[in-house]
Amino acid sequence: MPDTAMTAPTDWGDFDLHAVQGLLEYALKGADDGEIFVEKRETESLLFDDGRLKSSSYGADQGFGFRVVAGETIGFANSAELSVEAVRRAAEAAVLAKRGRSVDITIARDNPPRSNRSYYQAHDPLGEMAFADKIALLQAIDAYARDKHSGVVQVSASMAADKRAITIVRPDGQLYHDYRPLVRINVSVSVEKNGRRETASSGGGGRISWLDVTAPEKWQAQVDEAIRQALVNLEAIPAPAGEMDIVLGPGWPGVLLHEAVGHGLEGDFNRKGTSAFSGKMGTQVAARGVTIVDDGTVVDARGSLNIDDEGTPTSCTTLIEDGILVGYMHDRLSARQMGVKATGNGRRQSYAHQPLPRMTNTFMRGGSDKLDDMIANTKNGLYAVNFGGGQVDITNGKFVFQCTEAYLIEDGKIGAPVKGATLIGDGPAAMREVDMIGDDFKFDPGVGTCGKAGQSLPVGIGQPSLRIKGLTVGGTNA
Repeated sequence: MPDTAMTAPTDWGDFDLHAVQGLLEYALKGADDGEIFVEKRETESLLFDDGRLKSSSYGADQGFGFRVVAGETIGFANSAELSVEAVRRAAEAAVLAKRGRSVDITIARDNPPRSNRSYYQAHDPLGEMAFADKIALLQAIDAYARDKHSGVVQVSASMAADKRAITIVRPDGQLYHDYRPLVRINVSVSVEKNGRRETASSGGGGRISWLDVTAPEKWQAQVDEAIRQALVNLEAIPAPAGEMDIVLGPGWPGVLLHEAVGHGLEGDFNRKGTSAFSGKMGTQVAARGVTIVDDGTVVDARGSLNIDDEGTPTSCTTLIEDGILVGYMHDRLSARQMGVKATGNGRRQSYAHQPLPRMTNTFMRGGSDKLDDMIANTKNGLYAVNFGGGQVDITNGKFVFQCTEAYLIEDGKIGAPVKGATLIGDGPAAMREVDMIGDDFKFDPGVGTCGKAGQSLPVGIGQPSLRIKGLTVGGTNA
């Protein structure tokens, strides 16, 4: 893919990036790594609820983060003031990380490699659609949902846009630039029947233009999906409890994979030996056929980046291949500590945060099985199509996930929808019990957000349908 304006230098006005270079060189003398991360960000959100515009907001922020890394000690300072004097003050604070170290150590000037590849276009999601047109779109969504089904009693629709420009100042005067657009639309619908009310939601987005998600057929499909899920749940019966085989649908159910397995494959947890996957490189950690990758280069995807927040180009990193653990996701610190190359997974929420090894788009590759065969070969089980929230313990991989749309499987056929089902298990054990992998891989629609160490970031999730033997289901009909 050819280079575009995405990687062009950003105009930082009176803030002279070259003038602060000397401060960086001073601070990094005797250190192992570090950089100045400069960011300018604008955000906008609108919420249309109960037939009216309930809220709208606009935010603008800019600033820098100054980091010095000495061994495993990190000195970090940040400021919303873009000036040489502010950088000077930050440098004086950050160099404390070197306390007790000999200053004649020369920093390893292994600046990240350059890349001219771009995985999304330079859209302006705040300016490419007039504010009045955004309100009109939300009104149209509300009207369409209410006309679509007589049982609809409440509609909530939202739009959110984010654009940010970053420049990373590295040693030897090296500058790395990126521009990152992001949009998301979400629809939540409540349906009522015979005094019972159920709510469901659907959404989509990515590093794309608003024009890519606001075409009528796009947003109408989101409304239709939310109504469909709500109507299904109106008919749901209490979920049974016990151990049973689970068939997961493609796409968004990959959130279970993301949480229960993905976090455990991030480099910092493994460097510290606190992950369920620590010390298992080269060993069988999942069933044969299970291949899991993290790929920051998926075109227009929500979790994609041209470079990570340390300047390293993103890549497609294979984590588990045919069931064998072959890699972790690394920022520069975890890569250096473990003697490997950074994978482009050093991410931070903003200039006020330090980078950490984080996922981008994490997914399981498809297989050759058919979803219909998975259902037909399951005597009694659960078909889980959509998930809500969940909790995971990284140290042992144990998870609890709530199903927001699930069905009983009875004698090889999809049965009644169930309400209140939760999946309970641990990630490594669940991956070893995968015995069928579908040929129907797909990504989530572009709505994922990942939290770690108090930082939230956009991510992509994906998987084919798959069957897992013998998971524990917590239900409401024990």
